[in-house]
Amino acid sequence: MSDRSPLPPVRLTSEPELARDALATPLLSRAARLARWAGPETRVDADGGLVEEQLPAAAEVLGLSGDDAAACAGEAWRVAVDTGLVEVVDAEAGTVAAGEDLGLLTGGSPHDVLSVWRGALESVLADASVPDLEGLIDAMDEGGTVDLSSLDWDREAEAEFLDGVLANLYLLTVSEDGPADGPVPLPVLAASLIVPSDMAEPTNDILEQVSDAMMRLDDQFRLLEPAGLVEYRPVDETLMTEAEEEPSAPVDEVDVARYGMVRLTPLGLYGLRARLLEAGYEAPAVGDLADKGADALLDGTAAFPPAAAQAETEQWVARREPLLAARELLAAARGTDAGAPLRRLRCQQALSLVGTEAEPALREVLDDAELGGLARVWLTERGVLDVPAPSQEMVFWLTIDTIAAQLAAEGDSDELHALVTGLAQQHSGFFAAAWRVDHPATADVLEAMGRLHPDKKIAKEARKAAFKARSQHGG
Repeated sequence: MSDRSPLPPVRLTSEPELARDALATPLLSRAARLARWAGPETRVDADGGLVEEQLPAAAEVLGLSGDDAAACAGEAWRVAVDTGLVEVVDAEAGTVAAGEDLGLLTGGSPHDVLSVWRGALESVLADASVPDLEGLIDAMDEGGTVDLSSLDWDREAEAEFLDGVLANLYLLTVSEDGPADGPVPLPVLAASLIVPSDMAEPTNDILEQVSDAMMRLDDQFRLLEPAGLVEYRPVDETLMTEAEEEPSAPVDEVDVARYGMVRLTPLGLYGLRARLLEAGYEAPAVGDLADKGADALLDGTAAFPPAAAQAETEQWVARREPLLAARELLAAARGTDAGAPLRRLRCQQALSLVGTEAEPALREVLDDAELGGLARVWLTERGVLDVPAPSQEMVFWLTIDTIAAQLAAEGDSDELHALVTGLAQQHSGFFAAAWRVDHPATADVLEAMGRLHPDKKIAKEARKAAFKARSQHGG
């Protein structure tokens, strides 16, 4: 994911819940168990790995059996060393002791536990970028040494590829039009990194690259699942033999789940967001603005999708007295800059969550040119009877401001199309009056109405009005 624009905000599970999830992962729980098992008799090699004769005992401690038990025990030990759960006391003698971080898993804060888990995650991510065992055996010379130069492998490129895949998985997960809590098909994830966005139909070469990437990702997600990063349904291995024996079936007839399905866990969302922040991405989380001022709330949620903006605003409002919250929101909504209309829209949405105790704050701005219109709307919606009628000038100003905010929030949306069409139908002389409105966005709004209205005659009226508005303001 090369685009560095702000990512949609993520809704994170609480740190205590995430810490419990982290402690329950096979990756961290096994590493902790071996760290507690290690003692004066435990011996390691020059790289800090358990010596071969101790692997069976380590596997037994972990309750592992089968052909890969020793290898799994060795991996768990390496994670224990990498995360500081075990400390190599004397590299020459190969002796070890419990590390300082082991105590954090039982006596530390949830944040401490998550820090240890993130260290374990980095360890397994590094492993996931290494060629598989078959590739390493193929590159081994007669003396048993691996010749890395003979491998078609670039550690940095492999790590970058995996980081890109995980960033795209994060983006798909947090986007409001993404799969939400549902899994992402592995072909979709692989294609998101390989198929150019402007390519209408992938070439055979691109499809082959996607297929190769899927196989790499299948191996990598199998490694990452025990870390608690993802829930993963692997690629159905019978697909390989079917592809050789039978012609390919049309895509809509294939059970896409057989090609692998992956979903980020709540713990995975937390871990990937932390990595994205460290890499310099702007990756907000719902609740980040709850303790900040109204100006930070209105500006910060400007680019949020609707559901995330609502959730963030609910948290902000819940922490404040209704009257004080309303006054702070109204003060922050003022302005004639380009972002002001959207701030006022977000302010209006926030005020909808504030109780009737806020009424005095809305009455205080009834005569305000920028806020008087939205104040009247709020009071009327709550059944207040003595609300003064707005002037025609205020009605038109609020209309321009509202359309400017919708343009900034959603662009040419279906809702905006309906609003523009409805306005022209309700007010036959709308454009004759609208171009005179003293609002910085008047000309831009009228131009947009000319672009959006389906009736050519009305669209032409809107464009003429936009021209007059620009002439009036010297634009």
